[in-house]
Amino acid sequence: MNAHQPRWIYWKETFRSKFQAGCLKAKLEDNWKEGYELGPSVEVRKLKTNRYVVRYTYDEA
Repeated sequence: MNAHQPRWIYWKETFRSKFQAGCLKAKLEDNWKEGYELGPSVEVRKLKTNRYVVRYTYDEA
């Protein structure tokens, strides 16, 4: 069987600090908190350039 791999959506901006990226992460998670859909999986990733990027996904099935 072929395991379902998530398709990540990357935010269009990189951030200088993990704090800034974490603020966006919290905002994305809060948008789904009171909704009818399951919330997305949101991650903060550090790039090789010592900047941070936010990516998120959600189950489409």
